[in-house]
Amino acid sequence: MATIDDVVALGAELERSELAYVRGRLKFRVGRLVYVAFSLDESVMGFAFPKVERSALVESYPDKFQLPSTSDLRFNWVEATLAALEPAEAREFVVDAWRMVVPAKLSRAYDRANPTGPH
Repeated sequence: MATIDDVVALGAELERSELAYVRGRLKFRVGRLVYVAFSLDESVMGFAFPKVERSALVESYPDKFQLPSTSDLRFNWVEATLAALEPAEAREFVVDAWRMVVPAKLSRAYDRANPTGPH
């Protein structure tokens, strides 16, 4: 069972990433691009995820993943019930979402520095 504490430190240490509160919601962003956002009660984690793979993910694990709100369907975004994720799984989604908003050279540098994946 993952909690927000399982991913906050990771989001803070990813290069170019910053944590911000926007209207009471914690968000991770690189510049103006948000790649992770938590619900007000911190029970749901929305994150950048390829649109072409989103339906398959939600259909395969409907107890964990949900489509974003109708207004957010145009974005590369999906939502997860945080308590349904394992901590390592949540951290992996955070890193993969971060990869979608940073240059490939930063992603490669992260892989070299973390060969076993997110901690």
